[in-house]
Amino acid sequence: MKSFLATPLVTLGILAAVCAGGAVNAKVIALNTPAVGLTADRIGALPDAERGAWADYLARSQKQRQADRDALAAELPAGATPPPPPQAVGGGQYNMPLDRPAAWYATQEAWSIADAIVSFQTPAGGWSKNQDRRIARLPGQRFSNDAETMEQNPANFDAPADRFWTFVGTLDNDATWTEMRFLAKVASQVPGARGDAWRASVIKGVHYLLNAQYPNGGWPQIWPLEGGFHDSITFNDNAVAQAAMVLRDVAGGKEGFAFVPAELEGRAAEATKKAINVILAAQVRQGDRLLGWPQQVEPMRLVPTSARNYEPRSIASGETTDILIFLMGEADPSPAVKAAIRGGIAWLEATRVYDKSFEKTDQGRKLIDKKGAGPIWSRNYDLVTGQPIFGDKDQTIHDDVNGISIGRRNGYSWWIASPQKALDAFAQWTKAHP
Repeated sequence: MKSFLATPLVTLGILAAVCAGGAVNAKVIALNTPAVGLTADRIGALPDAERGAWADYLARSQKQRQADRDALAAELPAGATPPPPPQAVGGGQYNMPLDRPAAWYATQEAWSIADAIVSFQTPAGGWSKNQDRRIARLPGQRFSNDAETMEQNPANFDAPADRFWTFVGTLDNDATWTEMRFLAKVASQVPGARGDAWRASVIKGVHYLLNAQYPNGGWPQIWPLEGGFHDSITFNDNAVAQAAMVLRDVAGGKEGFAFVPAELEGRAAEATKKAINVILAAQVRQGDRLLGWPQQVEPMRLVPTSARNYEPRSIASGETTDILIFLMGEADPSPAVKAAIRGGIAWLEATRVYDKSFEKTDQGRKLIDKKGAGPIWSRNYDLVTGQPIFGDKDQTIHDDVNGISIGRRNGYSWWIASPQKALDAFAQWTKAHP
């Protein structure tokens, strides 16, 4: 399946737009529109041969969502008051470190974190996000947090249908795959009965990833499905690639996953192949030329879609970077994978900008002239013109980051340097794959 067809990129046009620089030249060029979730109606419009697998997937998701709710309700006696929700903390791996010496994972500190991780695993087998994994979940305590502060506004693309049941199992903000890798590291240091619960949790997590994977190989941001843009195949936060990398290691018995049963290893290997196929199919094309990847794509059509109000349909440099690094990790890349890598790298090379910096000023973060700075990349590029675009919370899409609201400028990485990692990795990769 081919992805969205973009018209030619004009590198000089990109540079001209960037170098114009001032908000005086900025304008609103479009309005963002919401993504559509996976629904029975949309599945019903598929050809007969494709409909069954998607209908089964949706039914499995709905059944699991209800089972998760029922399991939580059963943890407390009827009429009992549930404990307060877990306290929200920042995302990332700071309380589930994956880079410690092997011996650290045999310490009581690591074991305590591992036990807390198991307590927060959902009945489906995933985890929520932004939680302190040093504190165990109490019986009857919600699996996710943040509900009390969530904005209930229909104009907000991110407003949940049920704010007290949201992100119950997700790949967002490094969730689920980080817990699985941490548990595998701890379990590998404790071969006896003490590690059985951790190994069982990892195996349950493998089943979660396999159950959550779409028929075509992608993963939604949240599973069981929650609707809206969360149902999109999500390259943001490296979700698809990280899920696939975990399964690739499971299939090979690497990184502490050697205890996974052989039957699951085979299924993990097949799931990894499917993930690579959907990644290749979702790459944005300009005629026969391969470019970068979107932040998210519609699950069945694989065309770019929007996410939050300020995250428009686009080619996304950060997500392209993550995908390229994942693809370059293939031990024996196919010709299609090699072509995708070279196309993505060429696009990054064409869109990089020098002598500019996105940094704090007395008027908030702004893109400014700075000789010798760079290279940097816009986070998002228009699918038609190939030029940088920037969203705001009111759903407006702008052609200049300095023209959006100060709050949104300060609260998002609109210009980034991380794509250089892909270029550096490519320089090494070409030595083995000339």
